[in-house]
Amino acid sequence: MSVSRISSRSRRLNKAQKLSVAGVSTLAAAAVGFSLVPNDASATTEPQAASAAAPVAYTGSQAKNIQAGAIEQNSTAAQLVKAADEAKAQDAAAKKKAADKAEAKAKAVAKAKADAKKRAAKKKASRAADRKPVYKNNLDGWIREALAIMDKKNIPGTYEGLHRNIIRESSGNPRAINDWDINAINGVPSKGLLQVIKPTFDFYHVKGTKHDQYDPVANITAAANYAADKYGSIDNVDSAY
Repeated sequence: MSVSRISSRSRRLNKAQKLSVAGVSTLAAAAVGFSLVPNDASATTEPQAASAAAPVAYTGSQAKNIQAGAIEQNSTAAQLVKAADEAKAQDAAAKKKAADKAEAKAKAVAKAKADAKKRAAKKKASRAADRKPVYKNNLDGWIREALAIMDKKNIPGTYEGLHRNIIRESSGNPRAINDWDINAINGVPSKGLLQVIKPTFDFYHVKGTKHDQYDPVANITAAANYAADKYGSIDNVDSAY
């Protein structure tokens, strides 16, 4: 064999080696490192020395396939992460929606209870108003209203006892005033249906009635309260007291 042929074959070999190095560089750019053995080599159980391993050249098509596979894996991983994030967001949104719904329901229940309570109170007040007796604005009505209050306050007395003393003291005139007796001379005249002086009225005034000597019901209840304390009952009074 001539020297020129050997030189030519040597040049061709150098070109193949360059292609092999280029293929390895392409794989390194795709972050994939390979250490390969020839296809016809039998399986070995011992690692080969670094100097014995020869790099294998890959074609451009093989390198592209490997790179595409790596890109596809990265894309799939990104899709999985995105899907997980979307699932978390959906779960959080569902939980918030459920919490808002529960809160709205609780508020609705509370409002319904409050409204029902108000209606019940209003209805009760209406029934109480309906049951409250309406007394006539005359002597009979004043005595009956006074008796109802006296009953609640445990003040003894009857219709007859009150009526009898009222007629004797004032003839049933709620504006009657005594301006000639000793009380009048002392500056505290007797006033009203049962002719009560101011100090006595103030001391025996029944809570819940008007603080007015001339008010018929207030005058009757205060006088009855005083008579109960001094005489046991207004029924026991038959003269000036």
